[in-house]
Amino acid sequence: MRTIDHFIAGGADAASGRTHKVWNPSTGEVQAEVPLGDAALLDKAVETAKRVQPEWAATNPQRRARVMFRFKELIEQNMQELAELLASEHGKVVDDAKGDVQRGLEVIEFACGIPQVLKGEYTVGAGTGIDVYSMRQPLGIGAGITPFNFPAMIPMWMFGMAIAAGNAFILKPSERDPSVPVRLAELFLEAGAPEGLLQVVHGDKVMVDAILDHPDIAAVSFVGSSDIAHYVYNRGVAAGKRVQAMGGAKNHGIVMPDADLDQVVNDLTGAAFGSAGERCMALPVVVPVGEETADRLREKLIPAINALRVGVSNDPDAHYGPVVTPEHRSRIEKWIETAVDEGSELVIDGRGFTLQGHEKGFFMGPTLLDRVTPDMESYKEEIFGPVLQMVRARDFEEAVALPSKHQYGNGVAIFTRNGHAAREFAARVNVGMVGINVPIPVPVSYHSFGGWKRSAFGDTNQYGMEGMRFWTKVKTVTQRWPDGGVGDGANAFLIPTL
Repeated sequence: MRTIDHFIAGGADAASGRTHKVWNPSTGEVQAEVPLGDAALLDKAVETAKRVQPEWAATNPQRRARVMFRFKELIEQNMQELAELLASEHGKVVDDAKGDVQRGLEVIEFACGIPQVLKGEYTVGAGTGIDVYSMRQPLGIGAGITPFNFPAMIPMWMFGMAIAAGNAFILKPSERDPSVPVRLAELFLEAGAPEGLLQVVHGDKVMVDAILDHPDIAAVSFVGSSDIAHYVYNRGVAAGKRVQAMGGAKNHGIVMPDADLDQVVNDLTGAAFGSAGERCMALPVVVPVGEETADRLREKLIPAINALRVGVSNDPDAHYGPVVTPEHRSRIEKWIETAVDEGSELVIDGRGFTLQGHEKGFFMGPTLLDRVTPDMESYKEEIFGPVLQMVRARDFEEAVALPSKHQYGNGVAIFTRNGHAAREFAARVNVGMVGINVPIPVPVSYHSFGGWKRSAFGDTNQYGMEGMRFWTKVKTVTQRWPDGGVGDGANAFLIPTL
């Protein structure tokens, strides 16, 4: 069986003896195994990072940017390979996998401009003969702990900014689909980065705790469930680290009576069911305003959802593929059962879906639930699957209140032709990222990504200028030069001989 090994300088001679299965979600077969590392393996990676990082930090930003430019070229040249590899382990269709890689690549493109991004501030004459300037310097060694649902995008969000800023980086990807992160590290080395600057260690909670406790790791970036994000944040901060920990989501799509319902349905089927709903910026809750709007929307949604094609990851005509593991499929099915038991109306049931010729694959059909209410556990918690819940709102005020009061605050969207309503909603809603007629409002790479409430722990967002601030620290210099020339004394060597 194929082994997806750690990617650390000098090889992974430290081993815990524990492994994890890597499935092919389309066939239901185990295709590889990944070794689970421990603190001893992490120590080896950190020692290498400590040797490499100072010289990398001393390399001028323009030369660091050239490595980023070359890495960008290699990603583009290997896009098809990366997408197919990603799809084979995650289950998302190849076109969706290409989007995963592309959104990470956009942050690498931003990191190519690191010389401009790192420029500090300068004040002439802050006092008599005194100038003040600031500089941004790297933290040292950073670490990233990334989830299964975006095995290319989220690692590049993290290590692209961290390394461009002058840090070394240790990545612990999800053990469910680890091949693409390893391949990214290989391409980064090929791009001209020093060996050991970007290393990949596999593991479970044992490795996570080792990262959070290691005294030489200065900062940790995490994306995953909210409970684990809260744990990572608290343990990392207690160990004196800088931590950003992004958690779960329950994003809402508000549909006003004046919305273009054909466009809404088109957006919803992609945002709710694309990538089998396994993304933190999916749109799993739709909130039509008014009963008439709800009835009209439901009438249009049913045929659109029934027309969705579920297929294997390499089916070019499939709208989405299987979920990542059999355990995750069971979890989604239990949430559907819970929703029905709580009183939701099951309009379309995706449970029990099988694909001819791939009966062992981890497939789920799309599910639509209507008349969901805010007191239901299935509404309160993240399902993370191809399930769309409809919560009917009486009026605009209730529509604003629903996402604002929810425990998660990652993203929200409003569909309307009314500019005043959209502006009012965007200003008032208690959520970190807002889309106006945009169903998945993930910001472009030169802005930043981050939710509110239990969707994010820490004070700094991912990528963009916020990411640069997270991976650097500010040093401020106040200087004054005395009047007069330099004589023949101890400072005479400062005058160059022409």
